[in-house]
Amino acid sequence: MEIVDFVKFKKEEIKKEVSLFDEVSFLIIQVGDNEASNAYVKGKIKDALEVGIKPVLKKLDENIKEEDILSIIDEANKDESICGIIVQLPLPSHIDEKKIALSISYKKDIDGFHPLSLFTPCTPKGIIMYLDSLNYDYESKNALIIGRSNIVGKPIASLLLNKNCNVTITHSHTRRDDLFSYVKNADLIIVAVGKTYFLDDTFLFKDDAYIIDVGINRENGKLKGDVIPNLKVKYQSPVPKGVGLLTRVALLENILEGKRNGI
Repeated sequence: MEIVDFVKFKKEEIKKEVSLFDEVSFLIIQVGDNEASNAYVKGKIKDALEVGIKPVLKKLDENIKEEDILSIIDEANKDESICGIIVQLPLPSHIDEKKIALSISYKKDIDGFHPLSLFTPCTPKGIIMYLDSLNYDYESKNALIIGRSNIVGKPIASLLLNKNCNVTITHSHTRRDDLFSYVKNADLIIVAVGKTYFLDDTFLFKDDAYIIDVGINRENGKLKGDVIPNLKVKYQSPVPKGVGLLTRVALLENILEGKRNGI
């Protein structure tokens, strides 16, 4: 099943379960009028409405004081009608992003950024959901993760370890010669470095390798991945209409999970 079809299927499942509740709602806090943030927020609202989830958007002036944002979050933490809270990034430079993230209750941190969060970060969660739908056999597979961010690289490593994969994480300080060796022996490759076509056909791949491209790089008005298209492997996720869609549907799943848990 292609990612687009999988996402449609998951949305229908979520919609059916959402309909069993009186209301499922979440809060989005956006500070300022960043163009990219506007697009992301618009997408999240559209997704939520499609499945019957109520989005509550608080769009704040970019000059708002940090303590005022903290006050809004504190109120939402106590509001039993709110299943989850998102603070859209980036925030203005006078706002401490880490302090804001930590102020969200770990019970409502549907992005999964809080160290004690009850939720899996959305991109890793979406990837695993999709691989599960393909009946991917994780047992003793060599999984290579290129990128060690707290949002993708580290959490996906933990999830794959729990699936009994042999996990290797590489990063910006990994020597290229070593990377060639890791790629050559990898059964599953997750690429999340934010560099257009970082992984290309100069590398050697297993014929039955799976490649998940997390990259979303904008160049001349077009979206390009971290992996050059059409590599000779068994499966390669597309960009666009790939991991971005999985991230968005995983967010809906996290909101619903919050409601299931009575949050």
